[in-house]
Amino acid sequence: MFYHLLYQTMGSDTFFRVFKYISFRTAMATLTALLITFVFSPWFIKVLKSKQYGQTIREDGPQSHLQKEGTPTMGGGIILLSFVLSTLLWARLDSPFVWVAVGVSCLFGLIGFVDDYMKVAKKNTAGLSGKIRIVVEFAIGFVMMYVLLTQTSLGSDLAIPFRWEPLPDVPYWIFIPFGAFVLVGTANAVNLTDGADGLAVGPVMTTSLVYAIFAYIAGNMVFAGYLNMPYIVASGELTVFCGAIFGSCLAFLWYNTHPASVFMGDVGSLSLGSALGVVAVSTKNELMLLIVGGVFAMETISVIIQVGSFKLTGKRVFKMAPYHHSLELRGWAEQKMVVRLWIISIILALMGLAALKLKFNI
Repeated sequence: MFYHLLYQTMGSDTFFRVFKYISFRTAMATLTALLITFVFSPWFIKVLKSKQYGQTIREDGPQSHLQKEGTPTMGGGIILLSFVLSTLLWARLDSPFVWVAVGVSCLFGLIGFVDDYMKVAKKNTAGLSGKIRIVVEFAIGFVMMYVLLTQTSLGSDLAIPFRWEPLPDVPYWIFIPFGAFVLVGTANAVNLTDGADGLAVGPVMTTSLVYAIFAYIAGNMVFAGYLNMPYIVASGELTVFCGAIFGSCLAFLWYNTHPASVFMGDVGSLSLGSALGVVAVSTKNELMLLIVGGVFAMETISVIIQVGSFKLTGKRVFKMAPYHHSLELRGWAEQKMVVRLWIISIILALMGLAALKLKFNI
């Protein structure tokens, strides 16, 4: 909004020409999101406590988690509000990518809110029906893909990590479901990872930083050409969006670090996961999520293996899934487990950045 109100109105010959640059607006969006979250989180936590929106802890999990019973949840609502508002303030609103990213994040946040509300307010431990949730999420994903493919310059090429040339012209009947799957899979992977104080927030921050770089490159013809990445008109504005995500998560970590004063809940994990999924699809870096977001992928795969093994053989591969709970049951202290997974996330982020240049003709 500031771009249109100040830069376009005042002109490029004034101080407000700085609003032309994505780098400046990204920095300001990051700081704005951080400030909003810092300022309003204490009030938000008080409201959640007054409503008695406390987390219910599984009795079959790590015993150290039982003391967290009643900790306010749904704190992710302030994260969603923060990065959406910051994006709308600092991004160019004539970019369809901005509206798709904001819209999808809000819709997934709404799904998470309904699920959280049913659990903590209505005391329905099952929450929103899993089948209904998946159907709605995929419906959003298909609509997202339709809008991106019809209203933007996004094509159906598929970039392969470490491969110089992308896979060209993937048929729409494959590419559209694939994009929807990336969105839904990423949202639920972050949701599965959110099971310990600060665990999901750390990898979300590193992933958002890497995808801010990807978005900037994808929206810059010169950089995209140099690195042989698809140039996607107006996608650079997603750099601002990723910066806002980073800022809101950084501030939220102040309250979510061990021992957590508040949990983000599904409203936070689903909105953040879907936000990352949108950016991955919009910048043609869908498969790169398996590397950069490797912690999320690991947690999801552990659940798939656990469920599949139990249904087929009646035996469990891990002590508990997602895998971070298994590490705790093996004796890892929660803080040590969280920080080590953060370190792994940073290493994977660096590998993702290295893949920008490390490409082969295969």
